[in-house]
Amino acid sequence: GDHTNPEARLTEDLRIATESPVDFIAGVLNAFLSASTFIVVLWTIGGALSFTLGGLSLTIPGFLVTAAVIYAAITSTSMAVIGRHFVKLSEDKNQAEAELRYVLTRVRENGESIALLGGEEEERSGIDRSFGHVLRQWALLTGQHMRTALVSQGSSLFAPVVPILLCAPKFLEGSMSLGQVMQAASAFGIVQGAFGWLVDNYPRLADWNASARRIASLMMSLDGLERAEESEAFGRIQHGETANGAMLSLDNLSVTLDDGTSVVKETEVEIEPGERVLVAGESGSGKSTLVRAVAGLWPWGSGSVDFHAGRRLFMLPQRPYIPSGTLRRAVAYPAAADNWTIKEINAALDKVGLDYLKDRLKEEAPWDQTLSGGEKQRLAFARLLLHSPDIVVLDEATSALDEKSQDKMMRTVVRELPKVTIISVAHRAELEAFHSRKITLERREGGAKLVSDVDLIPRKAKRNLITRALWGSSGRGGGRR
Repeated sequence: GDHTNPEARLTEDLRIATESPVDFIAGVLNAFLSASTFIVVLWTIGGALSFTLGGLSLTIPGFLVTAAVIYAAITSTSMAVIGRHFVKLSEDKNQAEAELRYVLTRVRENGESIALLGGEEEERSGIDRSFGHVLRQWALLTGQHMRTALVSQGSSLFAPVVPILLCAPKFLEGSMSLGQVMQAASAFGIVQGAFGWLVDNYPRLADWNASARRIASLMMSLDGLERAEESEAFGRIQHGETANGAMLSLDNLSVTLDDGTSVVKETEVEIEPGERVLVAGESGSGKSTLVRAVAGLWPWGSGSVDFHAGRRLFMLPQRPYIPSGTLRRAVAYPAAADNWTIKEINAALDKVGLDYLKDRLKEEAPWDQTLSGGEKQRLAFARLLLHSPDIVVLDEATSALDEKSQDKMMRTVVRELPKVTIISVAHRAELEAFHSRKITLERREGGAKLVSDVDLIPRKAKRNLITRALWGSSGRGGGRR
């Protein structure tokens, strides 16, 4: 629900930041029209006030209008001084609530791991600290509300008294009737209320300011990312089409961070249709970064990534995304659920070992929390079978499966999609049996480098081996290209 949704506060901030200006403009316009109308009435009824000060005779024309302006200036200044920390406190309160929501979301998503590790007390302590921080920020903000309320309500209480006191001398000398005094008091209240619009709306203004600053901070971050993507300070990886029939070609590809630090450098690889390439290397050698560059998710670097024209790429990450809704939608994602019949989806589930879920296809449930890590990866392979792409990138896509299940899954892919081109990023040596080629990245100073490109299966034997139902070790061999 919204209480544990980290996006809920941002959504509320966006609503306040966009809707409140409309209300404020309407309020200011209404205050301006009220002041413009009743200033004339107040000026006419009140007239001028003449008095002697230190032997000097003074006359103040429209003294009630002057008094209303001075009164509004005093109350507005008082509100600005007393409420000067309002925006900061509102921001801190919103931030504390967002942090609590994030903590609760993390605990909810990782409840099983926390329970297995026996970390309940530590998590409880962390939640209590976050909740205590929220309470402290609310207490500070409530105190600020009380102080501003004293100014606002005090101003409202004294406003009707001020014009009567100012008109009393004229009433006593007979130049103003009681009816005129009451009319002046009424007009004074309306004019003062218009001039004191800031006093009455200061808490809302402060809340809007805090929300607008949060949204502005987000927009600045997004703009900064966009500028970084468009900046010419660092190179960009080019994407195009292969010219020689290859399925994928990495032409002098170097991958860097957005600050120019090299991660992978000078990679030359050409992958033919139907090849199954295993990308190996120690942790931190840049394999996943290379995969992101191939998928077009990483723009910084140099060289080019070229695909065969009209071919479809499909990604299988280590942690598959499971959308909300029915299981049928989760299996068909990212396509629409009705792109395949129930029979076709059932067949895909059966091939990946999820046949026991076939009766629950129309059930809406939190499948991301219901399915285990291995089941999620099996479901991702079911998606692969349904979409039947031309090239697939497996980024540790079988890491949650045991060796036997992994072998079965890879045999299924080889059997059902014999023409698909596969690029696998993995650490398990057992996966070599399902690939025809292995390239190895080695981490070096100044960026990882391709150090070997080995045929796991001799080129002439590849086509014959693809037709076999099972992959054995008899076809292995090869040498450095």
